Amino acid sequence: MTWSWEYDPSEEYLTEGAPEAFIAEVETKADELVRAAHALYLDGATYQGAGEPMKTAIVPSGFFLYTVVPRSECVYILRLHAL
Repeated sequence: MTWSWEYDPSEEYLTEGAPEAFIAEVETKADELVRAAHALYLDGATYQGAGEPMKTAIVPSGFFLYTVVPRSECVYILRLHAL
């Protein structure tokens, strides 16, 4: 399995009406979060601990909420807030 990120429940639902520049910032930050999670959970698929709580990531034109699920090797973007 390879680490990735995705919108939850869907890209269409979360990005509707958001400025394209903001979405680009979110996706760049999501890529950074995936690299960090991969370094922290070297073998995420076999991770046995509790999952991480929901966190906030700040980008220049807003913020978003996300969670890391090690066993799925995925960062889930849960909510977007453009300013």
